[in-house]
Amino acid sequence: MGKTMGDRGIIKARNDKREYRRVVLENSLEALLVSDPDTDKCAASMDVGVGHFSDPPGIEGLAHFLEHMLFYASEKYPEEDSFDKYTSQHGGGTNALTGSDHTNYHFVANADCFEEALDRFSQFFVKPLMLSDAVKREIKAVDSEFQKNFLSDSWRIGQLWSHLSMEAHPYHKFGTGNRQTLEVQPKAKGIDIRQELIKFYEENYSANLMHLVVYGKVSLDKIQDLVVQKFNAISNNNRSRLHISGDPCSWEHLQVLVRAVPICDDHTLQVQWPIPCSIHHYKEVPCGFLTHLIGHEGEGSLFHALKRLGWATSLSAYESFVDSNSSFFNVFIEMTDAGNEHMQDIVGLLFKYIGIIHQFGICEWIYNEIAAVSKTMFHNQDKISPMSYVVSIASHMKLYPPKDWLVKSSLPSKFNPSIIRAVLERLSSRNFRIFWVSKNFEGETNMVEPWYATAYCVDKLNDSTIQEWMQHAPSEHLRLPVANQFIATDLSLKKTDKVMYPVLLRKTSFSTLWYKPDTAFSVPKATVHLKFNCPYACNSPHAELLARIFKHLVFDYLNEYAYYAELAGLYYGICRTDDGFELNVSGYNHKLRVLLDTVLKAMADFTVKPERFSVIKEKLTKSYQNFKFDEPRFHASYYRSLILNDHSWPWEEDLEILETLKPKDLSGFAPTMLSRAFLECYIAGNIERNEAESIVHHIEDVFFNGTYPISKPALPSQLMTSRLVTLDEGASYVYSTEGLNPNDENSALIHYIQIHQDDIILNVRLQLLAFIARHEAFHQLRTVEQLGYVCSLTHRYDLGVHGLQFTVQSAVKCPKYIDTRVQSFLKSFESKLSEMSKVEFESHLNALIESKMEKDKNLWEECERHWEEITDRTFLFDRVETEVAALRELTKQELIAFFHEHIRIGAPKRKVLSVRVYGSKHSSDLEADKNEAVGPNTVLIDDIFSFRASQPLYGSPRRGYELMEVHSSSK
Repeated sequence: MGKTMGDRGIIKARNDKREYRRVVLENSLEALLVSDPDTDKCAASMDVGVGHFSDPPGIEGLAHFLEHMLFYASEKYPEEDSFDKYTSQHGGGTNALTGSDHTNYHFVANADCFEEALDRFSQFFVKPLMLSDAVKREIKAVDSEFQKNFLSDSWRIGQLWSHLSMEAHPYHKFGTGNRQTLEVQPKAKGIDIRQELIKFYEENYSANLMHLVVYGKVSLDKIQDLVVQKFNAISNNNRSRLHISGDPCSWEHLQVLVRAVPICDDHTLQVQWPIPCSIHHYKEVPCGFLTHLIGHEGEGSLFHALKRLGWATSLSAYESFVDSNSSFFNVFIEMTDAGNEHMQDIVGLLFKYIGIIHQFGICEWIYNEIAAVSKTMFHNQDKISPMSYVVSIASHMKLYPPKDWLVKSSLPSKFNPSIIRAVLERLSSRNFRIFWVSKNFEGETNMVEPWYATAYCVDKLNDSTIQEWMQHAPSEHLRLPVANQFIATDLSLKKTDKVMYPVLLRKTSFSTLWYKPDTAFSVPKATVHLKFNCPYACNSPHAELLARIFKHLVFDYLNEYAYYAELAGLYYGICRTDDGFELNVSGYNHKLRVLLDTVLKAMADFTVKPERFSVIKEKLTKSYQNFKFDEPRFHASYYRSLILNDHSWPWEEDLEILETLKPKDLSGFAPTMLSRAFLECYIAGNIERNEAESIVHHIEDVFFNGTYPISKPALPSQLMTSRLVTLDEGASYVYSTEGLNPNDENSALIHYIQIHQDDIILNVRLQLLAFIARHEAFHQLRTVEQLGYVCSLTHRYDLGVHGLQFTVQSAVKCPKYIDTRVQSFLKSFESKLSEMSKVEFESHLNALIESKMEKDKNLWEECERHWEEITDRTFLFDRVETEVAALRELTKQELIAFFHEHIRIGAPKRKVLSVRVYGSKHSSDLEADKNEAVGPNTVLIDDIFSFRASQPLYGSPRRGYELMEVHSSSK
């Protein structure tokens, strides 16, 4: 059976009630077992210590291709895609990722499926089938994935980093692969790609290179028995881990300025220094210490200076791993147009700040503060989904000793100035490379990266260049951060009433207060959700844009202050809604009120700073202009919303209005926006009733009370809500358009079936139908037909209206053809539904019930669920229990009748909208499709707004507060 290590040998958080055990199997596979009696799910993650660094020369992407192939079938379970089908139909799912030196496979499913799911999963690593037909088809999926990423700046620039490194180092490789590397090149050399896959698998997938995490509801002994039984059969050929010697960059790749042309119109600056991998000093966290200082955003920080100068909109510092020996220390800066003109000054200021750290920065008090916050966060961490949890552990097991598998580098405990200084010494003017990315370089480059065709050029810099830039940089008052006053010191849990659902504590003409104390998670955390229903905030595109700038400016003004709160685990966010905006403050409850009151004051005392208005306007303008470079599936989604949502405007109009806006427009608008408001508040967590009431009293005092109140109560007639267009029964609507990016070959289809307004009985029928059909659709459209890498079927909920949506993005077929394949799938699914046995139906039904009854894992999940009921004004806090009760009554005949009535091709109540976005590869098909004759029940939408104006709207499902009673105190 091998060695075991129990709970006591593995450090875990104080609030973690799970049990752990390390096991080493006879084949040398190392596993961590996790027993969680409270879980509703089981999960596992297998991390195999081989990635794309091990790809054979000339077959780039082989490791990634193998990752795709293992999911297909195994000798024991030969049905294609059967594992994905099994997990999908048992409340879970699967995924995998290929890294440079590892490949991770993982799944999640309902807890009662543990043994079978584990058995199916283990067969990937025991005896997978790699049939010739599947290999041929899946090459198309890998190529489709590459085509999806081809116009993504993050992929393009990331590959450029690799390209500009030593050819002999595996970092130089192209990791994802495409049809060229996996089919065309091998064929030309007479290489059988299937044989290469099998060879790669047999040589590299050795048990001694594997780390497994298994998470279940049953006891550790039972988990151990299953793991030994299922995974001992994996062969161990004592394969050595890939040994990489030397750094990825030689002298020729350092002291260089690389100028590159992006797809999007953004200016970015990335400064990289090659350093030894810091994982060997994970208790001293030298990179964590330096990223804390260089990436800081408080007053005196580098970012604060760049922001004050109007040169940058964001800055981040981080370590990126190359292998177990090498890393890069990175500083990434998003620049404004003005900042792009001052690149040399920005780099000069960066090196000046590094000089300050050299002189004053390696302080024990700063290290102790980082350690104190890290300790609090580790011991009060929230539970996350079992699948995310097992992946996060398995991916790092090879890097840490078993006792620190859960901790990893999250508990700094050894202040060692010499180790920090050793890394700091590497951040020098002799050991760097700069990647400057801007559209301004179009036509000025002389080289092209071979895989993504990124245009670039390289300039060599000499030793004195950085010194000159530092001398010419402006004299900014750069300094180290001060002590963080937001660190929570009171982590006690308050005694509150046991309440199952939120209660309405208070309602006035100004606001309502919902309250729900934490009775399940026992964490010293709380949240305040505040929705401002402001009738003047979103009644036109002009108002919507000014409200958006208002939101961004509030963030901008508070950034230096709120950054300290964020470091201490206290967060706030403001987001726009259809009828105003929402403010959320959450985290440790001890200092939450301090942050909340500061944000409210910033909103109440808002004034426009013209220089910051200009920066935000520029950033927003670019985001609108860059929308055309998004993937076509996002454009299709945008058109669907534009057609169906009565309260939406085209992005071109927004952009046209945005360009005309001036600071004085916002100065006039902000008071108007807040002049009428109705506030809905939800306070939950480790907070007492009187504290919650006190918060709302304060909010009302800030906005509604006083000699000159900012706000008056919104009038009932002003509280409008967005509504959805009603499609006609029996009709199919088609909107076809060319893609917004003429250089994007990909096309996209959204096939949306509108079904019903919120109704428990209809909801559960649709949910079960989507639950059953989701995998079937993916298997047919993606795996069998290979229409595109992105193929999904989802249950949509928009403004109280439920529907089904197919989304397919493809570089191989045009949207009209894909639409016919979706319809063909629905015809075949109709047969499967009617032929489904009673046992199968009940299995699906029970799996969905189990999924719906899954307990919230943390306070935030519970709060989001309740807050949605409040903002939608549906107030069905027991929705899960009500829907489960309805599901228990549902029969197969009722499900089939629902399908026949609403979804089947030709169904009397079927209402379909097909949005077809044609990429450049299919532009000739667009004209043909537009001119083709259509059937009697098909409507071509030429003008979105004429169509929208001609259609009725669904009534708003939102309820009022008039008849709702306030909850009286239990005291």
